[in-house]
Order: sequence, then C-alpha cells, then structure tokens
Amino acid sequence: MRRAVLSLLILLSLVVPALAQQTQKPGPKTVYIRAGRLFDGTSDKVRENMVIMVVGDRIQNVGPASAISIPSGAAVLDLSHATVLPGLIDCHTHLGARADRYDEIYNFKDTPFQHAFAAVINARKTLEAGFTSVRDVGSEPFLAVDLRNSINEGLIPGPRIVASGPGISITGGHGDLNNFSPQTRVTMFPEERDFQIADGVDQIRHVVRAQVKYGVDVIKILATGGVLSKGDSPGAPQFTPEELKAAAEEAHMAGRKIAAHAHGTQGIKNAILAGIDSIEHASLIDDEGIRLAKERGVYLVMDIYNDDYILGKAIEFGLPKENVEKEKMVGRLQRENFERAVKGGAKMAFGTDAGVYPHGDNAKQFFYMVKFGLTPAQAIHAATSNAADLIGRAKDVGTVEAGKFADVIAVTDDPLQNVRALENVGFVMKGGAVFKDAITGQAAH
Repeated sequence: MRRAVLSLLILLSLVVPALAQQTQKPGPKTVYIRAGRLFDGTSDKVRENMVIMVVGDRIQNVGPASAISIPSGAAVLDLSHATVLPGLIDCHTHLGARADRYDEIYNFKDTPFQHAFAAVINARKTLEAGFTSVRDVGSEPFLAVDLRNSINEGLIPGPRIVASGPGISITGGHGDLNNFSPQTRVTMFPEERDFQIADGVDQIRHVVRAQVKYGVDVIKILATGGVLSKGDSPGAPQFTPEELKAAAEEAHMAGRKIAAHAHGTQGIKNAILAGIDSIEHASLIDDEGIRLAKERGVYLVMDIYNDDYILGKAIEFGLPKENVEKEKMVGRLQRENFERAVKGGAKMAFGTDAGVYPHGDNAKQFFYMVKFGLTPAQAIHAATSNAADLIGRAKDVGTVEAGKFADVIAVTDDPLQNVRALENVGFVMKGGAVFKDAITGQAAH
C-alpha cells in the first residue's frame, strides 16, 4: 500500500507541473522598433539610429542601436527611414459630432444611437491619423464615457479617451436650446437638468456631482457664449465668478480636472481666477488674461485651424448665417491672440474642436500653430508632453520613454522641418498593437 501511494505521489509530481506549464499563459510579446530619427517628446532634439523595445503594451527600453542588441529572430518593425514620435494627443474633440451637416433640424431628428454610430467611425479615423489619446469635451450625454469603456475593453478601435459629459451651461446659455417656443423640448434619461443646465452655486455642485456619478474623467463648463449656438454672444460671460469657483472646487474634490469653454475676455479671466485648469478657445483673450494664465499655470487650448472649415465647407453643409457672422467676428482675432499668447509665454496644449471639422484632419492645425508663433518642436510638444500633462496622463503617455504605454507613430518626412508631415502619419501603434502601417510594408516578425 505504501509503495502504491509513493508511486502515485511521484507520478503526480511529474504530471502536475507539466499540466501547469501547458495551461500557463504565454508571456507578453516583445517587439523591437528601429527608429531612423526619434523625437521622444522629452526635449526639442531628434536622436538618430535608435531602438525602442516594447514588451506587451509598454515601452521597456529606449536607446541607441549600438546599446540595444536585438536578438536573432526577434520581432522587428523597421522604421529606420522614418521619424518616430509619441502618439499625438488632441485635448478638444467631440467624437459623436459630424461635420457634414449643420442644419439645426438634426437637434430634433437624431437619436443618441446615431451619434454613437458616428463616434465609432470617428474614433477609428482619429486613431489612424496618429492621435492615440484624446479628450472628448462634449458629446451626447455620457456617450464619451461609454465609448471610452468600449475601446478600453477592446471591443472597437480608437484612441484613449478622457471623457467629459455635456458642457454645463446656464439657462439660455451656449449649451441650452435657445430661440424656440417654450413647448420645444429635447430630453433623455436622466433629465437634462440633472447634468447639464445649472443656475446658482447649489445647482452647479449638484450637476458636477451627477456627472462624476455617471463616470466622467473631466468636467466641461461653458463660461461664455459660443459660436455654434443660437441666441448667445461668444463674448458674453456665463456664470458668476462664485459659480465658476464652486464648479472648480467640486471637480477637484472629486479628483477631476475642469475645462472652461471661454471665448470672451472677461469670461476667460473669471475662469482662470476661479481655478479652472484649461481655457478652451480663448478667442478674445487680452494681455491680462495671458498674464493670469501664465502665472497660474493654466493651459490655453486654442482651436485655430477650424476657422477655415467653418467659413468654407460648413456653410455648404447648412451652417446658419448667425453662426457664420459669429465666426467672422472671432476667427481672425483668435489667431492673432494665439500669437500674442505664445509671445507672452502662456502654456499651450493642442486642441482642435474636431467634429466641427471632419475627424481625422486633426493634424492640419499644426501648420497654423507654427504660422502664428510656435516652432515645430513647440507645436509637437503641445500635442504630446504638454497635452499629457493637461489631461493628467503624463505617467503613461506623451513621450517615448521606458515605462510609458507603447503609443508610437511615424512619418516619412521630418516634421521639424515640415510640420505638415504630421498630416500624413504612416504608422500608428497604440499599446504595443499596430493599427496602421504604410511604412514598413510588413507586420512585426
């Protein structure tokens, strides 16, 4: 009997480890990227003949080819004739929006599902354009939250999303339904005024808390009127300083950042003084506003490309005359004030208002950022390291460094000499997975 038990134990000692080895999951895949030129986002310099070692979804090592030995038979992606950069970041997008129709009738005809279908397509276009992270600052209620979760689960392709809810507005403000009869309503569950319209400090606190409840990463508040809305003036302040301060305090207590849509001069300054983290648009910012932004470390996110589209194709797609006149008023001034803000030393993060123009064209803004004062390197930093800092993801994205997500793009031209090269991204890797490759001509092997 003892011999039988002993034999069984010996057999189990041999079989169980073998079975465990068979069921053990394979380790993370290792891929080596040969980079002919590398702009890693940590400085303005380009380093030549570099190797990036990717293990799983993270970068494990970055260094000169002479210092990193690539094992025989390893999986290699040859970008030795390209410029490699960190995945780009757009801090102001609307993934559920379409830029091929501006007739207000769609406010009443579209269901949330139609916006969701568009968002799936727009997310993929954005990723394939080289933008591996975005901040969505206003889609249909909590669409961006669901889209973020679906992408993170691997259900659909798209960039990493920092999601807001709908922009918080005063009654009759940029985010409300203006100039219609009192009988006109556009509602969905939960009731709009639970999470979008707020008047007074108490309502502000309630709405911010409700948005956090539904899973947002960032709060968006509308501190002035807007261009693409009815019945309000872009320059007019919305919310009192006390209301804006309450919104900022509530967001920060919940561990969220807060972005303020603000075109008008006074509304910009009110938002900065209230503790808002970024000013979106900043079209009519003055010298005092620039100084305050610099002193307080507030980012300006100025969408200086889309003026071309709004005053061109958008008119063909039914943009109302009121909105055209508003854009004519602020578009040129916004570009001039961008140049003044650059000279004044304000912090800049890349944001385009994608959805006002077609998704996937995000990189067209780089040309204008350089035209109005930034160097190509500074413009790229605005869309990489600066943007990562603004969205609170600097530990994971924004530079090509060991420990960061393997979010890597490549272009065949040199964007430091011709920043428009970024309009034709030929290679996109997000989290170690290749989503686009028109450069190497082969999958990793």
